[in-house]
Amino acid sequence: MKLLKQCLLACALSAALAAVAHAAAPMAHTQAPGYYRMMLGEFEITALSDGTHPFPVDTVMTNIAPQQALQDLADADLQLPLQGSINAFLINTGSKLILVDTGAGALYGDCCGKLAAHLRAAGYQPEQVDEIYITHLHKDHAGGIPAFPNAVLRLSQAEADYWLTPANKARAPAFLSSFFDAAQAAVAPYQAAGRFQPYTQFGAVEAGIEALPAPGHTPGHASYLIQSRGQRLLVWGDIVHVAPVQLPHPGASVKYDSSEAQAQATRAQVLQRAAEQHWLIAAAHIAFPGLGHIRQRHGEYQWLPLNYDGTVHPD
Repeated sequence: MKLLKQCLLACALSAALAAVAHAAAPMAHTQAPGYYRMMLGEFEITALSDGTHPFPVDTVMTNIAPQQALQDLADADLQLPLQGSINAFLINTGSKLILVDTGAGALYGDCCGKLAAHLRAAGYQPEQVDEIYITHLHKDHAGGIPAFPNAVLRLSQAEADYWLTPANKARAPAFLSSFFDAAQAAVAPYQAAGRFQPYTQFGAVEAGIEALPAPGHTPGHASYLIQSRGQRLLVWGDIVHVAPVQLPHPGASVKYDSSEAQAQATRAQVLQRAAEQHWLIAAAHIAFPGLGHIRQRHGEYQWLPLNYDGTVHPD
């Protein structure tokens, strides 16, 4: 009996010590690697997070009363400072590895520049990327371009002409000055290596991938429609920056738009088409992984996130 009591006491003490040890396990203080994979017909799509950064809704948004924008955020159970996602999308066609946008790289500080690490976590190496398609040359889409030593860089000629022309920098608002510098620095290595290939006309840029004009946020802004086996995914770039505000109020814009009126018209057209045709959307600035559908309900647009699927397999 004495031996049994000693055993029970030892077991209880061991369990208590184990509980203490488990409670003392260190916290990670980091997110898991930011990638999410899905199939689109025969194409494998990998969403990649470059990180999140505080987006100053109260000072950047235009054509909407600040009180209304804040109310929209509150209705979505959000508040300032709002963390804005920076997402990019990798398309494996089976014969090519194509990256749409590259994140901010080092240009936004420690918050971001995580895309290359997340690409590696997803099983790829930057050296494997064959082509990069840029929606537009803003810092948070083109800042990571230099990380891909073997890729061909593609974007609309109108976008390239705007950001690479010194006279345009002189005419632009002062807060955009560094955007011109960053764009020129990003493309310079590709120009030097002969891997800078803007397209002069919108349309097919690769089998199953079509570049669509989406001007307004920048003069040569493009979206990319990915199609495989009857399924469609629109990588739309900066059609929407703050979904809880701009989906119920599509007229709301941001001060970074080159043409507010043109950006509003493009957004209205794309939202309507996406809702009517039930396109899957890959959004640069909607909460990671930024994949979902647009629905129109009661005169407003709504974002329907893609349901999480723990399997990745061809349909």
